[in-house]
Amino acid sequence: MLRKALVALMSLMIVPVACMAAPTGSDEAFISQLLHGMFDKPQEPLSVEPILVSGKHAVADWAQGEMGGRALLRNEHGSWRIILCAGDGIKTRDALARAGVPLADAERLEKDLSSAEARLPPEKAAMFSRFEGIAMMNGDTDQHKPAHGSKE
Repeated sequence: MLRKALVALMSLMIVPVACMAAPTGSDEAFISQLLHGMFDKPQEPLSVEPILVSGKHAVADWAQGEMGGRALLRNEHGSWRIILCAGDGIKTRDALARAGVPLADAERLEKDLSSAEARLPPEKAAMFSRFEGIAMMNGDTDQHKPAHGSKE
């Protein structure tokens, strides 16, 4: 019940998550830096892996404390931004396509995500299913913090 209320609250706080110009390095490194910069906390660091990229879209699995989920990101004009956060609701090609990912990229992300998660310890992979619902991210970093808690 608390998680459903949390997701409902987060969905009300929609504001765009804009990124600065992309630093040099891989897309995966930039995505990892972006998520760590937004959600790391001294007492509960964020774990971000795996990160899968296809075309202008990426899925990044994350875990923090007892919570975990998946972030869908889009590269717009050379900058990555979070489109939404979800649990299992974003791991299929159909769900990715509904979120605006071109079908070929959605198929590749589904396949790569399944393969990458299969290589993880089962307890870690299970963390990514804990995020309930889908939280659209059209906003700043404060919008998603209830799932991660305060950075302070």
